[in-house]
Amino acid sequence: MALPLLEIKDLFVEINGKPILKGVSLTIRGGEVHAVMGPNGTGKTSLAQTLLGHPSYTVTSGQILLDGQDVLAMKTDERGRSGLFLAMQYPSEISGVTTANFLRTAINARRGEGQQIPLKEFRDKLDAVMRFLEMDPKFANRYLNEGFSGGEKKRNEILQMLMLSPRVAVLDEIDSGLDIDAIKVVAKGVNSLKSQDFATLLITHYQRILDYVKPDQVHIMMEGRVVKSGDAQLAEELDRKGYEWIRSEFVAAGSHS
Repeated sequence: MALPLLEIKDLFVEINGKPILKGVSLTIRGGEVHAVMGPNGTGKTSLAQTLLGHPSYTVTSGQILLDGQDVLAMKTDERGRSGLFLAMQYPSEISGVTTANFLRTAINARRGEGQQIPLKEFRDKLDAVMRFLEMDPKFANRYLNEGFSGGEKKRNEILQMLMLSPRVAVLDEIDSGLDIDAIKVVAKGVNSLKSQDFATLLITHYQRILDYVKPDQVHIMMEGRVVKSGDAQLAEELDRKGYEWIRSEFVAAGSHS
């Protein structure tokens, strides 16, 4: 199978008629980690939700291609089966569905009819991944995210990612609200999948997670646009100077003309 390739081309998106994304273009290849940074309200989470097909977001123009296939023509579940994965900023609680059952159902949905994962193979893999992420095995039998702390929910998102082994993972502020020890565990999970068969789009406010998940490219968003891109040093410079530095450059370049 060819290496993953996610292409976002001149993407314009609205929510309730209000423009949110205003011509975003990104290309992410297998083996790469791309970080998208920016202050609140710049469109970072809107980009993540659009990629996975949230119904509140309307694409007015542009393209999203995964391995050359039109993502916008796919339903949300089809996007997941094609290899896209979203770790949400605010993971949902699902009462009555255990974490283990949720994961096995998701894996089998990707495998297709007649190729379901054997129960023992699933349990062995789940136990191994939970140990790797330093998770209490009791969480497997608890309802999905119900009663979980913020850090436990984020760790559970990484558990899902490792169990599903997607081609492209979109991590929406997976580090928010985490202490440094939890960030290290989350980063360990992300880094464990790093290969030519896996690409990462990591959305974050802060540079600190990038100390552990090293980006190949950093993109800064302002007002629904990518206004500056660079290597990992761009995130370090942003950490020193703050977002006002970028905002001043953005305004000086005539963003409001």
